[in-house]
Amino acid sequence: MPKIYRLLTEDDTSAFCHKVSAALSKGWELYGDPTYAFDHANGVMRCGQAVTKEIDTPYSTDMKLGQQ
Repeated sequence: MPKIYRLLTEDDTSAFCHKVSAALSKGWELYGDPTYAFDHANGVMRCGQAVTKEIDTPYSTDMKLGQQ
C-alpha cells in the first residue's frame, strides 16, 4: 500500500493547530517532531509538522495530497 507525505506549515496561531487537526481527522498520521522557526522575511514564528497517510490508489505526482 503506498504511503504519501505532506509537510504542513503555518504561522504560529491556532490556524496551525486546526490544519494539523483537520489532517488527523482525515486519517493522516504525525511523522516526526513538529518544527518551530522564525520567518525573518515576514517577522513571524512559523510551525511545521510532517504527516503521512497510507492510500489505496497508486501514487502519482498529479495527486492533490491534501484531498487524499
